[in-house]
Amino acid sequence: MRQMLRALLALFILAPLAACGFTPMYATGGGNGDVYIEQIDGRGGHALRKALMEQLAPGLPGLEGSATLSIELNERLNRLTFKPDEAASRTDAVAEAKYVLVLDGNAISGKIDAETTFNVPDAPFADIAAQTDASDRVMSLLARRIVDDLRIKLANQK
Repeated sequence: MRQMLRALLALFILAPLAACGFTPMYATGGGNGDVYIEQIDGRGGHALRKALMEQLAPGLPGLEGSATLSIELNERLNRLTFKPDEAASRTDAVAEAKYVLVLDGNAISGKIDAETTFNVPDAPFADIAAQTDASDRVMSLLARRIVDDLRIKLANQK
């Protein structure tokens, strides 16, 4: 009986929302097309694809229909400073992406890079965790830059 009462109460509370014109803030539609992101190899590629899916969830303004985004990713570590025992103490995580967005027979391409710096810890396996964190941060930054570049290019295309 209590469950039925709760269900009826929830129905009466939520029913007015159906007629109020409420739409989710990040709903696709209204000129925001869907973008399919092809698989990107490697751990960094997975992090970049995940960050791109988050950035492109609302869609791209001015994109009608669907599009496919393919990315060629290159990432590397540059050791910047060294301790007296020749162990690295400061490192750059650098990523470069060449992308192609294919839509309706047209293609938009570009090349974006990003980098982040991290201190190399003294603990034996802490360097691996620091590299992983730096890779995730640089992929997130790279995704934002790619999406910003796509927005600018799509706006200038009109």
